[in-house]
Amino acid sequence: MNLKKYLRWATLCIASLGIGRSASAQLLPNSYFNVDWQMNVPLGSSSFADKASGWGMNFEGGYFVTPDIAVGAFISYQTNLEDIPRQTLQLNNGSALTTNQKHAVFQLPFGVTGRYCWMQDRVFQPYAGLKLGAQYAELSSYYYIVKHYDETWGFFLSPEVGVSIFPRPDYRLGFHVALYYSYATNNGRVLSYSVDGLNNFGIRVGVSF
Repeated sequence: MNLKKYLRWATLCIASLGIGRSASAQLLPNSYFNVDWQMNVPLGSSSFADKASGWGMNFEGGYFVTPDIAVGAFISYQTNLEDIPRQTLQLNNGSALTTNQKHAVFQLPFGVTGRYCWMQDRVFQPYAGLKLGAQYAELSSYYYIVKHYDETWGFFLSPEVGVSIFPRPDYRLGFHVALYYSYATNNGRVLSYSVDGLNNFGIRVGVSF
């Protein structure tokens, strides 16, 4: 994984959201933006890289079409890694491969989001939300200096519950915490491993404004 590239991309997204928020203070007073660090845990016995990981971020923004209901857009990314001890793999062409590996799953979902909020004039403002869209995923196996990978696309769905915390409810700069589940229909195959769907459970912690 090109970590520097993803960090530059995340920095650009944060800067773009900050610029957008400055403009929205006048043009879209009923808007919101979240920038979150994200940690997830892959679910299911067939996970390709099943270790919990904090290598993820989430960016989203929306507009309140009613006092309680907001719609908007999101994009996030997550990388999970797993070390595979030395073993012998039987490949499809009748050959065998004996090696240790590092598995990696990179997920990049994006699409639309909606949420229903309570107690908008309070310090703690809970909500329930749903994200829908598409997901790009890359499944990779690294061994020695070789990389085998498969790029896939799938449908993405993610319900979540969370709370925005504004120490001053009249000043929209605070904290954001959310729990989420995500499912994507991505499927692929790397060496003798196959993936049919990606399931995750995770937490987001960040800023809300």
